[in-house]
Amino acid sequence: MSGDVGTPAGGWGRAEILQRLQALRAHDLPAHGGRTLAYVYDSGLAQADAIGLEALQLFAASNGLDPTAFPSLLRMENDLVAWAGRLLDAPDGFVGSATSGGTESLLLAVLAARDARPDIARPSMVLPTTAHAAFHKAAHYFGVRPVLVDVDPVTYRADPAAMAAAIDDTTVLVVASAPSYAHGVIDPVPQIAAAAAERGVRCHVDACIGGWVLPYLDHVEPWTFAVPGVTSMSVDLHKYAYTPKGVSLLLHRDAALRRTQLFASASWPGYTMLNSTVQSTKSGGPLAAAWAVVHHIGDEGYRRLVGAARRATLELADAVAQIPALSVVVPPDATLLTLVTDGSCDVFTLADEMLTRGWFVQPQMTFRDMPATLHLTLSAATAPSVPEFVDALRASVASAQDAGPVRVPAQLADAVATLDPASLDESAFAGLLRMAGLADEDGDLALPDRMAAVNAVLDAAPAPVREALLLGVLDRLSRPS
Repeated sequence: MSGDVGTPAGGWGRAEILQRLQALRAHDLPAHGGRTLAYVYDSGLAQADAIGLEALQLFAASNGLDPTAFPSLLRMENDLVAWAGRLLDAPDGFVGSATSGGTESLLLAVLAARDARPDIARPSMVLPTTAHAAFHKAAHYFGVRPVLVDVDPVTYRADPAAMAAAIDDTTVLVVASAPSYAHGVIDPVPQIAAAAAERGVRCHVDACIGGWVLPYLDHVEPWTFAVPGVTSMSVDLHKYAYTPKGVSLLLHRDAALRRTQLFASASWPGYTMLNSTVQSTKSGGPLAAAWAVVHHIGDEGYRRLVGAARRATLELADAVAQIPALSVVVPPDATLLTLVTDGSCDVFTLADEMLTRGWFVQPQMTFRDMPATLHLTLSAATAPSVPEFVDALRASVASAQDAGPVRVPAQLADAVATLDPASLDESAFAGLLRMAGLADEDGDLALPDRMAAVNAVLDAAPAPVREALLLGVLDRLSRPS
């Protein structure tokens, strides 16, 4: 007997399933072609994509829970960690782990730092205001108080003196970005790491988005393990290593620093749980796909891909300088670009206009003294289309200027500015959604095709209110119909 139990009674056939899947993805952003400038990363190499998918399928059923059961996964993980260690100037004795993505890597870096200092009852970590929001998630999960330090208002880089002053006896971790996601610049890692080391505190460099880019660029300021005082680093493979999602790597300078990241429990009658990451069961598919793509592209391939994305970034920055309504917030250190308007139009309308022209760009909200901006992540596949992107951007600016900046009605602006998030029960939230044009008369969620007005309302809301509003929207989106 073959063991094939056939199609379950009433189950859909292959053709119908594929047809339904195609219908489901009809409204998704494109993951290939370089026209989605956030969330996805496209090398433009069809063969690399194919090899990654073949490896994903080959190892999809394997389980990284027990490295003795699937030693192939452990070997691939160690191989990828070694590759990253070479790129990040890791010293002899360094260690690393593969995670599901940058957020898990950052969570584990915070967890390891916290648990290494059980003597501190109320631990804290010092973050520049531009540090990734995943650190705030870690703070929420693990009870590590975030101490936010304003960045330089001109360079948008962390202020080393201010960060050093923020370190106290409760600090378990200090963070720098290479580069920051929101503005694409590298923090002054040597000064930040030195300040942390002087106080005996760990220093994590978040290179999730830049760790597979910066090593292939010349004339980059020091940011790796070559900097004394850097104790851990994170780098995502599903970003600029162009591997299928989701794989990130978390590296520690030595094994002792990783010890508090690991977890074991024999306090039940089943197998002894033994984990190097947050996950227990984890498919070997993404790891194998990452291993296959990295070895297929290779160092020279990555150098070419990084060069293409970097040239595209600089080309686009130069083109923006010729559009009077726009400017680049700060010169980019890698392949991320952030744009701001002169007030004749707004970034939220611009994002809508670009989407109607087939380009996704990501609006970023006002934060403290930082204005609302447009974030652009450029990948190698975007490079050939920069002239087309610039044409679309010029046309979008003209349309946005004709429409004028979005104005939030005074009543709605007052409501969100004075709202107590704790008061948002189901009824109050439904009323607020109706006021914002996000719900019908029955209170059912109804997102518009153009999001500028919605984003303007969110931009006007204090951060806690914005969080509460979006959590409410997410809650309503995530309900079975």
